[in-house]
Amino acid sequence: MAELKNVLVPDIGNYKDVPIIEVSVKAGDTVKAEQALLTLETDKATMDVPAPFDGVVKEVKVKVGDKVSEGALIVTIETSGSVAATGPAATTPADTPAAAPLIPVPTAKPVAVEAPAAAQIATVTSSGSAHASPSIRRFARELGVNLPQVKGSGEKGRVTKDDVQNFVKQSLAQPRGTAGGNGLQVLEMPKIDFAKFGPIETKALSRIKKISGANLHRNWVTIPHVTQFEEADISEMEAFRKELGAEFAKESFKITPLAFMLKACAITLKHFPDFNASLDAGGENLVLKKYVHIGVAVDTPDGLMVPVVRDVDQKGIVQLAKELGEISARAREKKISAAEMQGGCFSISSLGGIGGTAFTPIINAPEVAILGVSRSSMKPVWKDGEFVPRLMLPLSLSYDHRVIDGAAAARFTTYLAHVLSDMRRLAL
Repeated sequence: MAELKNVLVPDIGNYKDVPIIEVSVKAGDTVKAEQALLTLETDKATMDVPAPFDGVVKEVKVKVGDKVSEGALIVTIETSGSVAATGPAATTPADTPAAAPLIPVPTAKPVAVEAPAAAQIATVTSSGSAHASPSIRRFARELGVNLPQVKGSGEKGRVTKDDVQNFVKQSLAQPRGTAGGNGLQVLEMPKIDFAKFGPIETKALSRIKKISGANLHRNWVTIPHVTQFEEADISEMEAFRKELGAEFAKESFKITPLAFMLKACAITLKHFPDFNASLDAGGENLVLKKYVHIGVAVDTPDGLMVPVVRDVDQKGIVQLAKELGEISARAREKKISAAEMQGGCFSISSLGGIGGTAFTPIINAPEVAILGVSRSSMKPVWKDGEFVPRLMLPLSLSYDHRVIDGAAAARFTTYLAHVLSDMRRLAL
């Protein structure tokens, strides 16, 4: 049999006439025990007053702005005959009003404390935190919402349940590629008048830098990068390259170290197929590619371009050197097509002709790895019981840690260095 019960304000210590800042239910709502009915606020803390039992709200006796004290009637709830009150905060209309005590909470920390009568308190923070009741904080935590980012529409900027729900809806509707998407919380760059510090000149970024800059930023913040460093002994390779260069000296292209790097990377990628792959759009499957197309970063006057050399595994050093010369020239002359910059499986960024000992290249998504090559140098290497001069090439492999672990990356660079040091392996 249904029974109508009153819910009263429990013991709130020595506080009198405490204002109601939020009413969380309305007539007709079905509530569960411990669900917040309303929120009170003293000068030191906010307090949730929860339902002491399951039932249906028949009437709300108070509104936001009302002031209440211990024993004040706040709502009436209809329960089934089998439901018993869980604490003295609930009475039938004929009962003597009673309330259970609340445990006061110090203002130093915003924590919630559960009292025997199932009331909760949490302190209010005013600097750098959201102004919200304990129930709203709990609701936000359940949805994974960073509450300080939610703009409150309630009294004195208080965050309400509707504010949290609207924030979630707006976040879900935001395009994945926009700033702040994918759960990223990136602060806006400060606007600074640099002219007040001294003379300046404004130079517009090239179209290539604007496009590549946006892609690089996305790749850097969405891919967990790790970089593995290695050195390859290219003494024999360089000697053979010079011999080959002399043989083709009258041709329109040069036999560069990068042609050897392309071939060595193709061999290594065939040996380690997970590096010749991409994550699918859902991030749950690895797409293994049966072709080997490698992108090569080309430094142009307008910025970095990455044309792709196709079927590297099926071509020899001379053919690769010729294609490299052709696509690099077209890139610098702005004659490269969009199709020639697509379909890469892996990329190489070589700074060997400029300098440096190592660097961390940014992965060119949707690829999962990129190789950085720095300037080679002569170093003493311990070999056969003595130090001998060897030409060593620094390698920097950045990889997507979602796909590749450190051990696999170390094996990849070790194998690549071995291929580069033994010219016979380029023929395998």
